[in-house]
Amino acid sequence: MVKKPKKHNSALNELQGVEKPMNLSNVTALKLKKARKQKQGIPELTLGVLAGNKTALSRAITIIESTAPKDQAAAKQLIEGCLPHANKSIRIGITGVPGVGKSTFIEQFGTLLTQKGHKVAVLAVDPSSSLSNGSILGDKTRMEELVKNKLAFIRPSASGDSLGGVARKTREAIILCEAAGYSHIVIETVGVGQSETVVHSMTDFFLLLKLAGAGDELQGIKRGIMEMADAIIINKADGENIKAAKLAKTEFNRALHLYPPKDNGWIAKTITCSALKNEGIKESLDLIDGYVTQMKETGYFISKRENQQHFWMLQTIENTLKSDFYGNPKIKIALQEQLKALANSNTSPFQAAAYLLSLHK
Repeated sequence: MVKKPKKHNSALNELQGVEKPMNLSNVTALKLKKARKQKQGIPELTLGVLAGNKTALSRAITIIESTAPKDQAAAKQLIEGCLPHANKSIRIGITGVPGVGKSTFIEQFGTLLTQKGHKVAVLAVDPSSSLSNGSILGDKTRMEELVKNKLAFIRPSASGDSLGGVARKTREAIILCEAAGYSHIVIETVGVGQSETVVHSMTDFFLLLKLAGAGDELQGIKRGIMEMADAIIINKADGENIKAAKLAKTEFNRALHLYPPKDNGWIAKTITCSALKNEGIKESLDLIDGYVTQMKETGYFISKRENQQHFWMLQTIENTLKSDFYGNPKIKIALQEQLKALANSNTSPFQAAAYLLSLHK
């Protein structure tokens, strides 16, 4: 009798996939393609933004983020149309090391705001690869509940080569979101490690998220992030980590006393929270509301906004000059020649720079 070979059960198995969607008729498909290709004029797009239309807002932000010369005039027209309706929100910057729980915290924080009837816009900046220049833009995936909220708008953007991990056009995106009626603008940065001064220059409240026992307390002090923070929140204070979080809170409060008092008279607070369990989120919001109330009473809120406007103007001038300089065809050719001369030690960096600048006059 011939023995049958034993059947080996494989560890691999195939799950049943999603059901095949109903086929669209050719007529419907053509209508969808035509609607997607149809471009709105800037006046219509501006009206859509002012009406709070999320699709119009997304398209408008795409235009201002574009580096194509053809979009520059359109972006300028958009900003001019929305600017009179801006500056009516509270701008909150949130930063922290990767893995600290920024996205989870923002989702719970944004949900709490929407429950109170506020409209929340989240401008999440994802890091760009220095090799491929690509970015994952996965913040909508991590905030799956908030993204479905009708009172919330989430816009992920690539950081590019911007300082501080903030996308180059984030400032203009803030104006568009404010014009669309969003009362709270949350800016999530790439994470501590780059110059967060840029974040501080465009927000009313700067929030630093920390982890208990992560060993980055001293690094935070060295980088100067803590002296800019208006509040420090120890996240993931749950389970076995509660004791470590309370200890970290005490240590950070001691560290904050080492810094001189701020010009606005505000003393930075440290609190613990668990975004995963939705604990400490209300206390965080109350802290921000208290700060805004105090700053408006003293007049510092308005003066800080005015100083930010000055900073933005100077930054725009620098960016425009830099773009015009490197976009000059004559400079492009001369730059390659000077790089070769530097490689052959035929000139110095200072002489090469002076020569290139003389061509731009």
